[in-house]
Amino acid sequence: MNSVLRLPDTSKMDIEEAKQAIRALIRERRNAKAHLFSDEWVGPVMDFTAGLDVVACYVSLPNEPPTGPVLDALEASGKTILLPKLGPGLTRAWGEYRGKADLAQLAPSRPLEPSGPALPQDVLANVDAMIIPGLAVSHSGQRMGQGGGWYDRVLKTENLTRRIGQMVFPWEYVSDDLPQDELDVPIPYALLPSEWVATTAAGGN
Repeated sequence: MNSVLRLPDTSKMDIEEAKQAIRALIRERRNAKAHLFSDEWVGPVMDFTAGLDVVACYVSLPNEPPTGPVLDALEASGKTILLPKLGPGLTRAWGEYRGKADLAQLAPSRPLEPSGPALPQDVLANVDAMIIPGLAVSHSGQRMGQGGGWYDRVLKTENLTRRIGQMVFPWEYVSDDLPQDELDVPIPYALLPSEWVATTAAGGN
């Protein structure tokens, strides 16, 4: 079930073409296997955030590592949880999680969002840990996102915590290099179903 993901040969492609080829492969694997997982990330996430008060997370889309059980566990532990939210004029913002019943579809093709006030990006300076989505992360911390650039910009926020983990399926934590450009930011930690692990980008953190 958790066989190693064999990345395609992208040596003759430009960076964006290489990224698209890898994204297509990962999405195909997710379509076939994502349904086999449910609450496996709760233990690793709770360990990753132990003793911390404010956590930024996200609401998963179909075929992403499921964050529903993770959000339940974080809420039950008394932590403050921030989720991505569209702000005024479609700006990037955050909202405080107030339980599943408060989540709503506020824009087409967007994940569910909290209904409360839109908090500006600088609220992330108060966050102790971030749990982010993505398609793959390498042992060296190279990140493969969905291609929209939202988290590329978030990860450049000033005074951002270094306790940042990307939730991925087991086969998406890869030893091979992932294509990167100047917008990509290294990820310190990978959150897997059975554990959380430090990439080499974590350094001494």
